[in-house]
Order: sequence, then structure tokens, then C-alpha cells
Amino acid sequence: MSVCEVCGNDYEMAFEVHAAGAVHVFDSLECAAQRMAPICENCQCRILGHGVEADGHFYCCAHCARTQGHAQLVDHV
Repeated sequence: MSVCEVCGNDYEMAFEVHAAGAVHVFDSLECAAQRMAPICENCQCRILGHGVEADGHFYCCAHCARTQGHAQLVDHV
């Protein structure tokens, strides 16, 4: 069994995520999101979708990016 690096649960169905040269072990998607999903620099929510990036800063949506002064960004529907 593998131990989740977020919650410490020793779980037989844990899974590995390989990203940026590192291997992470989680027992749930919730723990994986807590560790790996970026955080919006405006509203501090976890970015689980596409989000947007401006000048190296990550936002959950264009509205949050515009709030932080990136007027050129728009959401694509």
C-alpha cells in the first residue's frame, strides 16, 4: 500500500502523479488538487480548470485577471 502525501492515509488504491520530474502519491483527487492545483492570485480559489495566466501569474478566470490589472484577458466560452 502507498501513503498519501497530503493526508497520510495508507490506502491500497493510492495512485501516482508524475509531473515536472517528480512523483507524487495521493489517495484521492481531492488530495491531488490540494497539493498540485495552482491558486488564483486574486480570489485564492484552486484552479481546477484551464484558468488564465498573465506575466507569470495565475488566475481562475479573466475577471480575476482583469481585477489585478490585466485588462487584455478575456474568457473563451
